Amino acid sequence: MVMVSQSLCSSVNMKVRLTKSQQTDPGQIISNPKFLTQNSEIYIIHSNWSYLIRNYLSQGAPREALLLYTKIHRKGIYSLGAFPIVLKACASLSSICHGKALHAEAIKLGFSFDIMVGTSLVDMYSKCNDIHSCSKVFDYMPQRNVVTWNAMISGYFRNKDTKAASLLFERMIERTAVTWSQMIDGFSKIGDIATARGYFDRVPLELKNVMTWTVMVDAYASNGEMEEARKVFEEMEQRNCFVWSSMICGYFKKGNIEEAKAIFDRIPVRNLVNWNSLISGYTQNGYCEEALEAFSKMQTEGFEPDEVTIVSVLSVCAQLGLLDMGRQIHSMTNSENIKLNGFVLNGLVDMYAKCGDLSNAKLIFEKIVKKENACWNSMIAGFAIHGECRESLQLFNRMEKSNKKPDDITFLSVLSACSHGGFVKEGLEIFSKMKEFGLNPGIKHYGCLVDLLGRAGKLKEAYELIKQMPMKPNDTIWGSFLGACRVHSDAKMAEMVLKEVEKQGFQSGWFYDNSHYVMVSSIYAASERWEKAEMMRVEMITKGFRKISGSSSVIALVQ
Repeated sequence: MVMVSQSLCSSVNMKVRLTKSQQTDPGQIISNPKFLTQNSEIYIIHSNWSYLIRNYLSQGAPREALLLYTKIHRKGIYSLGAFPIVLKACASLSSICHGKALHAEAIKLGFSFDIMVGTSLVDMYSKCNDIHSCSKVFDYMPQRNVVTWNAMISGYFRNKDTKAASLLFERMIERTAVTWSQMIDGFSKIGDIATARGYFDRVPLELKNVMTWTVMVDAYASNGEMEEARKVFEEMEQRNCFVWSSMICGYFKKGNIEEAKAIFDRIPVRNLVNWNSLISGYTQNGYCEEALEAFSKMQTEGFEPDEVTIVSVLSVCAQLGLLDMGRQIHSMTNSENIKLNGFVLNGLVDMYAKCGDLSNAKLIFEKIVKKENACWNSMIAGFAIHGECRESLQLFNRMEKSNKKPDDITFLSVLSACSHGGFVKEGLEIFSKMKEFGLNPGIKHYGCLVDLLGRAGKLKEAYELIKQMPMKPNDTIWGSFLGACRVHSDAKMAEMVLKEVEKQGFQSGWFYDNSHYVMVSSIYAASERWEKAEMMRVEMITKGFRKISGSSSVIALVQ
């Protein structure tokens, strides 16, 4: 243990008031009351400190837990019971620097030989993705229990080393239901359902409890195998709230709304997790009215919304443009016992931005200390949607300077802003930056660039770009280009496009849209080439196309 920890401690300069004699016998710290009395300034085993730190952690405030420990440490107070809790806080924050500092401190105090501290170190290094240090701590531990082995297996799976996880599993003398569940879950997460099922079938009868059954159901559901998930689900003698939610989420991911609702209706005793699964499932599938109805029923049944509920309902407000309701939900976060975490704040920014209240969106955006990509994207897209294209570009530049790496959605939003704002030069420069960030432009990115060039009248450049695309252009790209041809009255280019569309469509068997013929006909009519316009309409009739009549829809929401 000392060998492995020397390298970890070398970078940590910690002032711990200890004599060499005090370091030699760590057991003396706890077992000798006289020792504690004589050294009370240095060692105080005080359960209250541990309780306070644990309380912060249970409330989802690991940063505050770490700050409290630092404050206690400065007073010269050390608690063996606090070490596993503080290491858990480091793991939650992925703060390996603090974790290594605590490891060094544990060695100096002699706590590293404690099995709970050692297990917590394995868990911390695992969750901080330092599998090398994790395995070394595990290997040099003088004693291990089943929790230690489970933590090491979890670390290997987190590092996608299934072979090492399997070998370690086979070495285990004692296994628990948690061990088996980890193996099933680990293989399911990489899509190896066959191996996951193999482990499930091997679970001893006395350990095959509701948890192992739930993990197997979730494994099938997460990988879209709902028929198999249903078979296992129906075989269960006992069910918990999580297995019901796994089935609901699985059906929603497959787009099977009716079956998801049918499963929800079968739940004997519902809890907030089940309601959240239903509301978020409706939201993600665009069933916004149903999501609002479920939200209302949930409250009627006496359930208070949590952060997950709020994020889903804010998404509904954003999709439907319900600014007033969005504001009500925002005020609910202040009155209810809801923590304004990153997901809720991002949801608020997205809702206000999409509903056109850019001032409130920006106000919340600026207050967020740690801005994730979703937050930047919402704000950039919000500016772009509502015509503030220059602000969208400025925010993108600011994002780059903050060393935050833009993703596919970021580029899509800012390219859309360039298209609507007519920023051709900036758009081309931004498009070329995608490669610098290790991103390959998708068909939507090319679509934005085609639209940008088309709006600017650069039809030849847009056409050349379409021909050079690494993927086949879809109906939307051709439609966007034809729209530009109509705006700039370029009938010759429109004819070329129509031939390309027909050729591509008949080759792949997907071309049945009449909108291109209508658009080309309109281009001919605008340039007073009436014969050509009539020819297009005759050709539509010959090929069996009918012009679809325009329609409007009105959504009535009762609040």
